[in-house]
Amino acid sequence: MLLDTNPIDSKRVIVALDFDNLNAAMALVDQLNPEECRLKVGKEMFTLFGPDWVRRLVDEGFDVFLDLKFHDIPNTVAKAVKAATSLGVWMVNVHASGGPDMIEAAKDAAMSSHNPSLLTAVTILTSMDERQFSAVYDENHIANKVTELALLAQNSGADGVVCSAKEAILLRQQVKSTFKLVTPGIRPTGSDVNDQKRIMTPSDAISSGVDYLVVGRPITQAKEPTNVLSSINASIKNIVYEN
Repeated sequence: MLLDTNPIDSKRVIVALDFDNLNAAMALVDQLNPEECRLKVGKEMFTLFGPDWVRRLVDEGFDVFLDLKFHDIPNTVAKAVKAATSLGVWMVNVHASGGPDMIEAAKDAAMSSHNPSLLTAVTILTSMDERQFSAVYDENHIANKVTELALLAQNSGADGVVCSAKEAILLRQQVKSTFKLVTPGIRPTGSDVNDQKRIMTPSDAISSGVDYLVVGRPITQAKEPTNVLSSINASIKNIVYEN
């Protein structure tokens, strides 16, 4: 399993498996090709179906992003990350707001595992708009906090951050070129926005410097999910971010 990627990664789409039904999830997975996408397992599926579900996806040949957003004292998070990497996952994440000691402990755990994985840190959830943000943080602009947390994550050893595509251009001007930007809130033209606030189309996101696109309902709830995935892959195939 490679921990870094070429400038153009052939698998830049991460399909979010947000299901409460294992059979429904597997029916979708059976249609997908591990050479064309990666998969994300979040809190709902992990809570319902546990580590065996993750192992099953890994055994099927998929790179799995285990999206559990760990946020606790450094020792607890390090042990959780070590447990996650033992499942063979490609990427695991923490909350950047947990601070540098927590991120450093998580990174050490991720790299000391027999199955080292990428470690990314969540900045500000893409479901938050300025109104919600101001209710939590004593600041005026989301972009400022995202930048602060991204630089903290980079300086603490994280491989990248989870952020909105709308902050990607700003971050690309300040973080290393190898620092990964992973973005939820991706919506192909014509898709429902749902509960996301800071959204962008796949091609616009890649053009803005995003490395990996997390796409859920536009694919998982489509009548022809593989067609949607193929369309997204085609739309971003030859796009390279140029600063």
